[in-house]
Amino acid sequence: MLQRFIDKLRFDKQDQRFELLETESGEPKKWSGWTEKKHAAKSKRSEKRRIKLSKSVDANEKLIKSVFHAEINSDLIVRRFTLKSGMDALIVYMNGMALDSTVSEFIMRPLMNEPEAGVGKKASDMIEIGEVNREPDFDKVKQAVLDGKTALFIDGERAFTVIETRGYEKRSVSTVDNERIVKGPKEGFTENLRTNITLIRRIIRTEDLIVHYAFTGGENNTRLALVYRQNITNERLVKEIKRRLERIRTRMLVSTGIIEQLIEDETFSPIPQTLSTERPDRVASFVMQGAAAIFSDGSPIALVLPSTLASLMSSPEDAYLRRPLGTVMRSVRYAGALISVLLPGGFISLAMYHQGLLSTEVLSTVIKSREMVFEPLPLEMLLLLFVFQLIREAGMRVPGSIGQAIGVIGGLILGQAAVAANLASTVILIIVALAGLGNLCIPDYSMQISASYFRMALVIAGWLGGLLAFGSAALLFAAYLANLKSFGVPFLTPFAPKTYSKRPYVSRGRISMHRRADDYFNTEEERYE
Repeated sequence: MLQRFIDKLRFDKQDQRFELLETESGEPKKWSGWTEKKHAAKSKRSEKRRIKLSKSVDANEKLIKSVFHAEINSDLIVRRFTLKSGMDALIVYMNGMALDSTVSEFIMRPLMNEPEAGVGKKASDMIEIGEVNREPDFDKVKQAVLDGKTALFIDGERAFTVIETRGYEKRSVSTVDNERIVKGPKEGFTENLRTNITLIRRIIRTEDLIVHYAFTGGENNTRLALVYRQNITNERLVKEIKRRLERIRTRMLVSTGIIEQLIEDETFSPIPQTLSTERPDRVASFVMQGAAAIFSDGSPIALVLPSTLASLMSSPEDAYLRRPLGTVMRSVRYAGALISVLLPGGFISLAMYHQGLLSTEVLSTVIKSREMVFEPLPLEMLLLLFVFQLIREAGMRVPGSIGQAIGVIGGLILGQAAVAANLASTVILIIVALAGLGNLCIPDYSMQISASYFRMALVIAGWLGGLLAFGSAALLFAAYLANLKSFGVPFLTPFAPKTYSKRPYVSRGRISMHRRADDYFNTEEERYE
C-alpha cells in the first residue's frame, strides 16, 4: 500500500524538467549541466525532396507558377523582362506584400538600362537597395517571396537574388492601452515585427544584442524573432528556447499567446510562465538583465522569459518614480493581491465556523445585514464573485467608453438591486468589492485571471472546513507555486529560494543596485566575477 502511494505521488521520480544551472561559484550571502540534445523530429515539409533550381528562365518560371498555383492565385506577380545586355530575367513577388514602386524603380529600371548587367557585373551590384542576398535554396526563396521580398533570376545562373522590398500596410506606433503608466514612455509594440525590433534597438544600443529570426512549425509560416544579449544571457537558456520553438507543430500560429502555450512547462497551470507585455521599455529592462524575449510577426505582444512572481508583479513605473513612492506603490500592489485572494475565503471561514474570533460589533453587523437574505453565506459570496467577473468581462468586451459605463453603472445598479431584493448583504458586497479592487492592482492580466482561480478555491475550502481547510488549501497553493518553474527558474525566486542579491524583496531598492544582473538569470558574465 505504501509503495502504491509513493508511485502515485512520484516521490521516487527525479525531476526531469529543464534547470537553469548556476554559472557562478559560492553560496548566497545574507543581504548580499544540462546538455541540450539535438531535436531529431522533422516536419513533413522538411522531409520532402529538395527542389533543385535550373539555369533556364523557362524552367524556373514553370516551377514558380506550379508551386504558387499561378493559374488561380492572382496575387502572385511573375514578370519576364530582358536586360539591356540581351539576357532574359524573371522577377517574382506578392502583390500587396512588396512595393511596386520599389520593384520598378530600384530593380527593373537599373537592370534594363545598364549594358553590363548580368554579364560584366553581378545583378546585385546594379540593384539600388541595401539588403540583397544570393540564395540557391528554392525553399528559402519561396519563403522570402511569401514574406514580402522579391526574387530575381537571370538566365544562366543557378540561384535567385532575394531583395528586400517589403512595404505592406501596418499600424503605426501608438500608446499602450493595457499597461498604462503616468511617468515614462507611452509607445507600444505594433503588429509589424521589424518595427518592434527597431523599438528595442532604440533602447538597447549595444553590439551584443542578438536578434535570431526563425519560422515556426505552423503551416502558415509565421516568422519569429528571439532577442537576447550574447555573452550575457545564459547559453543554456537560449538553446532551450530554440529547441522548444523548433518542436512546435501546429496548423496555424497567429499570436504569441499560442506560442506561449506550446513552449511552457506546465500546460494546465493557471499561472503564466512567461511575461506578456506590449511595452518596449519593459522588454528592454529584462533583456538587459539577461532574459530573452520572443516576438511574433502579426502580434503586438512580446514574451519575456524566464518569468517569476516578482517580475509579473512589477511595473515599469516602479523605477521611474523615486524610491519612497515606488516602495509605496509596490507595497500597495502586493497588499491588494493578498486581499483579493485571501479575504473572501478567510471571512467565510470565520463567519461560519469561528464566530468567537470576531468581535461582537462585527458579528452583529453581519447578522443584521443578512436578516432577510435567504441563501447561505458561502453561496452568496460565490454568486457575487461570479457577478463581478460578469461585469468585468462585459466592460472589457464592449468597445470604447461604453465599456467603462457598463462597469460602473452595472456594478452600482446590480449591487443596489441585489441588496434591495435581499439577494445579497451589504457586508458581502463590500468584501467582494475589496477583492475586486485588489485584483485590479495586479499588473499582469493573466495573473489577474489566475488569482480568481485561487480565490474561488479558498472560498470553497473555507466553506467546507473553516480555517483548517482554508489554511491547508493556502499551504498547498504556496507549495505549488514553490514547485513551479519557468524555463528552469523557480517561480518564487528571489523569495524562495533566496538568491545572491542585496535588493529588497518587496520595497524598491536603489537605482545603483541595477548595475548587477539579477542572480536568478544566471548570466554568462557571472562566470568571471
